[in-house]
Amino acid sequence: MGNSYAGQLRTTRFEEVLHNSIEASLRSNTVVPRPVFSQLYLEAEQPPLHSVRLSDPLIPYQMKPPPEGCCTTDGFCQAGRDLRLSSLASEPLNVAPGFLLVGAKSPSAPDTLLVCAVDRRFLPDERGRNALLGFSGNCMGCGEKGFRYFTEFSYHINLKLSTQPKKQKHLKYHLYKDSQGQLVRGAAICWKGLGNTSRGSRGDWGIFSSGAPVVPIGQPHLADLRPPLTNGSHTPLSQNPLPHTAVLSNGPGRPTVIGTFNAGPPKKRHKGWSPESSAVKTPPSSSSSSSSLTNGAKPGRLASGVCVCVCLWSPGHGSLPPLSGKVCDVQVSSLLQSCYQNSQAMPRVYQQYEPSPIQPLSVEMQILLTVYYLVQLGPDQVPLIQDLEQIFMRSWRESHLREIRQHQQLQPGLSLPQAPSTLPGLPQAQALTPSQLPWLAQLAASSCAEGVVVLEEKASMALGLAGTFTRLMEGRLAHTNYVVIICTAKGQETESCVVVTGKHQCRILIEGMFSPSDSLREISQQLSSGMTQELTAFCNSLGPDGDVDVLLGSAAGGSRSQPPPLSKYCVEWREVRPIQLVVARKLLSHVCAIADSSTQNLDLGSFDRVHFLICVPPSEVTFQQTVLHLWNSGVLQQLGLDQECLSQREAEHYVVKMDKEARARIDDLIQEAHRNSNTLYILIHDHAHWDISSASGGDFGGGLVDSLLNSLQIRDATNILTLHVTSFPFALQTQHTRISPYNEIHWPSAFNNDMDLYHEKTRYFGVSELLDSARSGSGLPLLRYDSSFESMASVLEDRFPKLHSAVIRTQVLVQHYCVALMAVSGRPGSGGRSIHKHTSVETLEIVQSLLSSAQRCPTHHGHMVLLRIPSLALAGWAHQRLAWVRQRLGLGERFEIVLGNPSQALSIGQSFTDLCGCCVQAWLKIQETDWVPRTYLELEALPCILILSGANPLGESLPRSLKYCDLRVISSSYLQRTSLEEELGLAAYLMRVESQGSQPLKHGLGSDLSESDRDKLSSTDNEEEGRENGDSAAATHQLHTTPPDPHHSSPCPNSNPPNPSDTQQWPSKSTSSDSSSTLPPSPLQSCSWARGVSRPPSVLLPRALYDIITVCDESGLPRWTSFLPHRSVAWASSFRPLLSKMMTCTEQSLYYRQWTIPRPCHMDSSNRPAEGRTDNFHPRRLLLSGPPQVGKTGAYLQFLGILSRMLIRLMEVDIYDEEEINTSDQLECVQYHPACAPWPIIDTLRGMPFDYTIHNPKYEDISTVYCPDYYPNTDGNPRRKEDVYLRRRTARIKLSKYAAYNTYHHCEQCHQYTGFNPGYQMYESLLHGFTFSHRLLGDEIQLYFIIPKSKQHHFSFSQPGGQLESMRLPLTSDWNPDCIKSPIFTPTTGRHEHGLFNLFHAMDGAAHIHILVIKEYEMAVYKKYWPNHIILVLPTIFNGVGIGAAHFLIKELSYHNLGLERRHRLEGGGLPADIWPFIIVSDDSCVMWNAVDLDSHRHTHTLTQRNVSLKQVLQHMEACPDLTQYSLCGIRKWVSRSQGQGKGGGARHEEPFSRGHLHDFLLLNVDLTQDVQYNENRFMCDDVDFTLRAHSAGLLICRFNNFSVMKKQIAIGGYRTFIIKTKITDVPTSIQPSQYICAPDSKHPFLATPAQLLLEKYLQHTSQRLFPLSARNYTHPILSVDCYLNLGPEVTVCFVSSRPHSINISTAELLFSGLLLCFCDSFVTPGFLKKFHFLKGTHKHKDRYSLFSRPGAILCVICADRSSLRQTVVRLELEDEWRFRLSDEFQTANAKEDRPLFFLTGKHI
Repeated sequence: MGNSYAGQLRTTRFEEVLHNSIEASLRSNTVVPRPVFSQLYLEAEQPPLHSVRLSDPLIPYQMKPPPEGCCTTDGFCQAGRDLRLSSLASEPLNVAPGFLLVGAKSPSAPDTLLVCAVDRRFLPDERGRNALLGFSGNCMGCGEKGFRYFTEFSYHINLKLSTQPKKQKHLKYHLYKDSQGQLVRGAAICWKGLGNTSRGSRGDWGIFSSGAPVVPIGQPHLADLRPPLTNGSHTPLSQNPLPHTAVLSNGPGRPTVIGTFNAGPPKKRHKGWSPESSAVKTPPSSSSSSSSLTNGAKPGRLASGVCVCVCLWSPGHGSLPPLSGKVCDVQVSSLLQSCYQNSQAMPRVYQQYEPSPIQPLSVEMQILLTVYYLVQLGPDQVPLIQDLEQIFMRSWRESHLREIRQHQQLQPGLSLPQAPSTLPGLPQAQALTPSQLPWLAQLAASSCAEGVVVLEEKASMALGLAGTFTRLMEGRLAHTNYVVIICTAKGQETESCVVVTGKHQCRILIEGMFSPSDSLREISQQLSSGMTQELTAFCNSLGPDGDVDVLLGSAAGGSRSQPPPLSKYCVEWREVRPIQLVVARKLLSHVCAIADSSTQNLDLGSFDRVHFLICVPPSEVTFQQTVLHLWNSGVLQQLGLDQECLSQREAEHYVVKMDKEARARIDDLIQEAHRNSNTLYILIHDHAHWDISSASGGDFGGGLVDSLLNSLQIRDATNILTLHVTSFPFALQTQHTRISPYNEIHWPSAFNNDMDLYHEKTRYFGVSELLDSARSGSGLPLLRYDSSFESMASVLEDRFPKLHSAVIRTQVLVQHYCVALMAVSGRPGSGGRSIHKHTSVETLEIVQSLLSSAQRCPTHHGHMVLLRIPSLALAGWAHQRLAWVRQRLGLGERFEIVLGNPSQALSIGQSFTDLCGCCVQAWLKIQETDWVPRTYLELEALPCILILSGANPLGESLPRSLKYCDLRVISSSYLQRTSLEEELGLAAYLMRVESQGSQPLKHGLGSDLSESDRDKLSSTDNEEEGRENGDSAAATHQLHTTPPDPHHSSPCPNSNPPNPSDTQQWPSKSTSSDSSSTLPPSPLQSCSWARGVSRPPSVLLPRALYDIITVCDESGLPRWTSFLPHRSVAWASSFRPLLSKMMTCTEQSLYYRQWTIPRPCHMDSSNRPAEGRTDNFHPRRLLLSGPPQVGKTGAYLQFLGILSRMLIRLMEVDIYDEEEINTSDQLECVQYHPACAPWPIIDTLRGMPFDYTIHNPKYEDISTVYCPDYYPNTDGNPRRKEDVYLRRRTARIKLSKYAAYNTYHHCEQCHQYTGFNPGYQMYESLLHGFTFSHRLLGDEIQLYFIIPKSKQHHFSFSQPGGQLESMRLPLTSDWNPDCIKSPIFTPTTGRHEHGLFNLFHAMDGAAHIHILVIKEYEMAVYKKYWPNHIILVLPTIFNGVGIGAAHFLIKELSYHNLGLERRHRLEGGGLPADIWPFIIVSDDSCVMWNAVDLDSHRHTHTLTQRNVSLKQVLQHMEACPDLTQYSLCGIRKWVSRSQGQGKGGGARHEEPFSRGHLHDFLLLNVDLTQDVQYNENRFMCDDVDFTLRAHSAGLLICRFNNFSVMKKQIAIGGYRTFIIKTKITDVPTSIQPSQYICAPDSKHPFLATPAQLLLEKYLQHTSQRLFPLSARNYTHPILSVDCYLNLGPEVTVCFVSSRPHSINISTAELLFSGLLLCFCDSFVTPGFLKKFHFLKGTHKHKDRYSLFSRPGAILCVICADRSSLRQTVVRLELEDEWRFRLSDEFQTANAKEDRPLFFLTGKHI
């Protein structure tokens, strides 16, 4: 039957003779060509050159810098000589022989011509021909000669080009001397490439078909011709239209002609060649487009049934012979023409270097390779352009091996596309002369007898065609499939034409010329016009065995039996598969990546809910199954839409078919999205490859998706995200795609080297596994063809040439089914076994399995047979015919015949509806009484034939009971990857993974005997088809295994997969009340469906497709993977590499993005990038791709659920929700202010006692401050200190509209506030220095302010842009409802991303000053994330300090600024006291603020909390009467329990104002607190220390209890994050607190941690050992003078101030267990210490130095150095009352240069 497409020649002798002859002829020529025919280039072998190099990116052109000292002036050469025509017009010029003067233009001087001398051989003649590639020129300025490359020459004459230098582009005009001897501009140089591609104009190609008059159209159809790439642009080959020339003679046959008209000079100069030897004269131009052409010969008529179709690319190649016929029967194709042109058009990567030896194949070579290819084809094989392209590409690679290798030796390290222009000239690779071509082609064709005939014509192509037609009329080409005409007329270009005369080849080529829609219309017309009556009658006739209709008439009236209903299913709803969750999370990750990108095209933080709409193809079954999946997935409940959607019918609101009614639904979605800006709308485009037509230039009825989903409204809506879902993404991955490669999500492989990566219980069985079964050779493969059917169809195609092959094949197939039904039914008069020969074995097996499976099963379980008929008309006829035969045979109740029309709902007979209704309703938990199946999934286990129609499958999901996929009728003419994989994808399955010890799936002969795989999960290519079935014995009444769950994503917490071991546990009898039949002992043997559910279906293909699909190319992939992805796209170049078997999905995507371009009918053809950009991606568009029927629907439905949960989570924050600590029921309940008082009364507030106790729960791990009126509650166990921060209780609270945000919030309202508006440039800011001094700091401190220009009006400068003087402050009398008077300072560290610095919404748009206080080393990162914020940068010496230093500088700088503003006020004549003295110090984790409302209408004083803006809180506090007399104001911490419900704190909580400790959010009066400073050395508890000292100084402190602040839990950064590490290594190590200190002058490992931090940490963790008497001893606290230090939660500290007139608690009756003196100053005197009493130790009476029987109080003195420590002991006379030892002196574990702290301990005597 002939060789395969990639096979070798059968005759070895022919190869030897052919090769020897070719080599001898080449050697005898004077030209020195290379032996390019050492191979036939038809063997499937791997080329030595890796094809990956062909896909290297293009190198942008860059001018090399000129040499130093050379001239670079326009119009002058680098030697400084003038080249301008105006200057040289009258100068005598010396032009070398053979050179011409031409004018060059420079882009930098467009009005000036530069005079150059160029070798005439490299310039074209007046017709634009005969110009050698390359360049040779001389400089007419300095006289330098020998420029061999135009690039070098352009540098010398200073053209200053921004693009690749091309002589065709920059050499413009000829120059000549006029009559006055002046040099003037002449005619323009005729560069033909500027108007027509010079290479392409020499090759003209077309395909012309002969065969049955398939399509009676009015004029020949011309396929779109894609212009080749030329210098990076698309230049049409010719502007002349193709003439339509044709002749038809009545009859059944029609020839096809493949024509080529080519010639031209050699591409490159080489040894032995001269310009004179290639002179070719252009033939005279003549053309004709009439239907009858004459050239003087005698008219003639072709033989009966022959039609000639001719296409001439450009007129002027002679005329056709005098033929007559109908123009309407002429068929013209440009497939071969496009193939030749693409192979002639070199890609841009090879055009960068003009003299490069790498050139495309010559015209003669292409013609000869075409002959070789046609010779290789078998008599039944059809030429494929894809194969010919690969042959050309492989030949081109082989012919340039030497150049590539030599280039790599000269330029190592460079890849092929980067070949430099410095390679020496090499011989031309394609040196095949026109005189050699004819006899070499004839020699090649001699091996196939008459299959391929080569005719040589010396005169003209017209005579060659006339000779061919004469042979056709005489019948001499009866056994010829192809006639190749080669015209080598003297003085003309080489011309060739291929005439296809084989009937089978003509039919396939002609049918492939028309679009699928045109073919379907023609089929419908043939059926409606009655053209098929003769065929039908012929098929019905069985010869001597009778007629089908007559036999069926005699067999009518058979008995009918009512089968028992299907058994009920025991369905256990399963959870989502792990891999689906993985994909869903990948989708979520990509959405988050879009939101987190700097483009800020998606602000997830601004959405509080998710809405969605799923767009599906216009198939009613696909629509209903999507609704079914959605309804049972639980997504509606997760999104909170279950209240709006109470039934499955109402769930249809979220799914839309892309038909004419879809526009209204999409418009409603757009309008709804416009109204609800806080809702994120997900537009899911399922089966996205279905309609990719352009709305403007697409097919009739197409372009709907483009007009709706690619509209400006969808593109510009910031809250609409589009998700494309498809199994075949190739057509969406072009050079102009709208989807970024970073937004593609590819389905991962669940298995790698047979290792389960995601704990999957299923395994995918797809197209590759089907191909493996065809190659395995063990048993009957799942993928096969029917040779008997092919033979019958071929015979009828020859008998009925005017009918479409789909009509013939469908008639034959249906007749086979009818005869098989008659043979299997066994009805009397049906023909018996004698009619078996009128059907095929495959069809007989299908029908026998269909009938016997349901007949043998007691519960009437059966299989589904899928009959794929694309034509709706043919499918309807097939359904009608099969239904009639079934009725006549009495099989109406045995199986159903279902017509799958995409535009109609599923319809089955009422008896079959009742048959499966009871089980399916229970299976799907359907409550409807009038239920009918709406999806194919609901036909599970129902014996039926499903006739699936439609041009392509539209996502319909098939049940698990599918056993046969009959694809014998699908077209073999449309060979695109998408269409092939789409049809094969119908058989894809998810199979259960076997347990250990099980054998893998075996593709054996008996499909009913295959039980190795226990599960088959089915759905569409975009469905979650992973419905787990327990075991293959699911057919019994009491099923231990469960049939598939069609709802892929219905989570059930109690779902348990069936145990595979249960397959052996079978009941002996049915327990179903609906059936009276008794099961046999082994139901597994009686139910064929139960045994076959674990086996994928068998697939029957047309022979032509089978031969294509089962062959691999040289890369190891199936050959169809290298086909064109889709009809709407085209290859960018024929010089593309093949897909590699090792390519990942991402790499395949990049491959198609580089090598495919959309045709004008593609919806992405208009998606051109803007100028200066390389892409035009839509920022909110994603693509999910995965194999067919793998579970993508379940994945994206789960994505919707987790996206909704994430948005809810984003709208919620973890708020610290903890009850106040250290509360006591013993406090006296006194109401000082009315509960509804808006502001405190200052006198009343002064009379309220100060609460020394700390109530903030964040300080649960610190020492309690002693208060006489409080006694701690000792109930419960104390919390471990190290777990306090991690174990703090939080509550998840939804963000209000007044919340503060971090940098991840990017709503449109606050873009300008944060400085991240994509429409504007980054906010410009300036760095200003500011110097001030303080007595505690010694030297002057240099601070820096980063002030954006938009905030400079808040500051005063010495002059505009001069020295910063001060920050402007308002007056106390100022009042503006839209302004906050107090500047806000926020100290922060390590939280540039997570700090809540966006106060735009919290301030409700009010104007305010917000200053971030940061450390110097964080300046750059904070400036990057907050470009529109004022930033105060602390000095370098503060890089290692704690929060106390930041608070200290904020307060002191503010006081310094207050003094400057008062001075300015005084200078202006105002009162200094009028300046506003308050600032706000806020923590960087304050997220929301609340107010307490009192319901005065109720006697119970009900308190309710509501969220308010920060603006309201601050304006209320700033409006407080006598506010300037308050030194410190604050608000309480939020707690979820209402104020009156606190533990024993009802009166205290209900008091609207109180005096006590303030934290996190302070309104600070810097004027009144000028004498009380924050401790700049403190790391912890600095606010407690400051509050105690402020109160002791007599300052008034007030807390507004009716306001509260919510603090967000931020686990990153902050001043509480301390890392203690050694100086030896930077790696944090586990260091015990006891190692924080050491003895002075000891050898101890030093720590790289500030001394103050080590001291505070040591005291916090070891104080119970340092002060043993103080542990859990509230009545005997430790006396701490002038400071508060945290000594741990078990120790109580009594704070006293040594300042005169300070306010302290009464300590007269207290006995202290210890004394803490930390950096005590001169106010601490011996007399002051003698006021306090300490616990004394008792000892034995002999010696005062004897051991104590009970220790006394402990003293701890802390100083900055040892000298100060000794002086303090002496000054305070401590040795009189305290006993010290040398071993009681310690220091922090710091090196000397780190200034350690020292402390001394002693015991009271």
